This record gives sequence, C-alpha cells and structure tokens, in this order.
Amino acid sequence: MSFLTLWLNTGLIILGLMIALWLISLALKNASIVDIFWGTGFVITFWAGTWLVPGGFSARMILLGIIVSLWGLRLSLYILQRNAGHPEDFRYAKWRQEAGAAWWWRSFFKVFFLQGVLMWIIAIPLLAAQTGGANPALNGLDFLGALFWLIGFAFEAGGDYQLAQFKSNPANKGKLLFTGFWGRTRHPNYFGDAAQWWGFYLIALAAGGWWSIFSPLIMTFLLMKVSGVALLEKTLKATKPGYAEYIANTPDFFPRLLPRKKD
Repeated sequence: MSFLTLWLNTGLIILGLMIALWLISLALKNASIVDIFWGTGFVITFWAGTWLVPGGFSARMILLGIIVSLWGLRLSLYILQRNAGHPEDFRYAKWRQEAGAAWWWRSFFKVFFLQGVLMWIIAIPLLAAQTGGANPALNGLDFLGALFWLIGFAFEAGGDYQLAQFKSNPANKGKLLFTGFWGRTRHPNYFGDAAQWWGFYLIALAAGGWWSIFSPLIMTFLLMKVSGVALLEKTLKATKPGYAEYIANTPDFFPRLLPRKKD
C-alpha cells in the first residue's frame, strides 16, 4: 500500500471519529472532550494504519506502536482525570458565548474539524514509518528514537505527576512548583511531548520517512508558540505571584541540564 492511499484512508477514519465526538459534545454541551481524545486519536490512527498495511506488524511497528500507545493513552487518561468534575475549558466556553446560537455548527469546524486536520497532518511520521519500504529490522535510529521518547515520556508524565501531587496538598494553593522536573523547565510536560514526537520521527526516519520531519517541527512550534507555552504563560504571569522570578531562574521550554547554582 502506498503512503498516499494509507494517509487518505486514515483521514477518513479521523473524520468519522471527529464527527462522532462532535455529536457527543453537543449532547454534553462540552467541547473539552476533544482535548481528552487528542492522544487516543493518534493511537487509533497508528493501529488502523498497521492493520491496513499488509505485513505491518514488524519489530519496528511493534516498538512504535507500544510507545505511541503509552504516550497517547496516558495523555488522554491524565486529561480525563484532570477535567473530571470541571466545567468546559475557558477557551471553548468563550467561543461558545461569542458564537451564541450558531455554536452548535461552528464548533465542528472551529474545534473538531480543525483538530482532526492537525491530527491527520501530525500523524504522518507514524504512517510514513509503515510505508517507507526500508529494512524492517531495528537499527540505531530506532533505538535513538526510543531514547528520545523515554526522555520525553519521563518529563511529560513525571511533570504531570509532580504537579498533581503538589496541587493535591491544600497548603500549596496559589503557590508555584519549582522543584523536580519543574526546576529544570517551566513546562516539562510540553518539552516532554515535543521530545516524544522527535522520537517518533527518528523511528520513521529509520524506515525511510525522512521527509516527514515537518511533523515534529509543527508539534514543537505549536507547543512553544501557539497552544502551549505562549498561551499558558499569558495567564500565569497575571495570576501567579512570584512567576516573574520563576521566569528569571528557569528556562521556559528546553530543560536546564545542570542544577541551578544557589546564591
């Protein structure tokens, strides 16, 4: 199967999933469910592609499938737990208010269709790895990709865990977490997410999908400049006392390798 055929088929799958998710969001009156689905959507896309490609279950694809699944399912579960019992995310609530009665159809294009297109484009290395035509045996690039993924997973999952534990203590209400992963970078979860996508790309590169490099570049750009660091820090600067000092002492994205010297 050619890459284009596989990409078009998985695009139809993603479109169907996003339509179903949109309909559910209308019933729930909550568009935030699209964030919960983000990681799982890539897992479904990858395994659907593996099933569609003849002989797709090679050692490389099993490795890639395992780490994609660990990344995507953990992310979805974390966001599900974080959002449980909370109202719709403020971004979608604001758009809902601005759109008024037209939100029911605008939400499909502004939220679900848009994220579906992003997913379809960003997932390209996962599909290129399946149709690259290179030797399916694992090589050094595969193991380097797995190492990038492991580092990224540690930062993302570890950072999320540390923050959840910090917030669970009522004594920390209104305070900043600046130890552990959060002492290395102000956004270990976003850095970790980007690092994992570079890991996925390296495995695609090992399979001959060198041209799919735009995917991790897009993901890194989105996390740094659009929906991640830039968007979150606008709020944190205005609401978190001491955040200016945190900015002065801690990198925003790429982690500090050595411990900060104490004054």
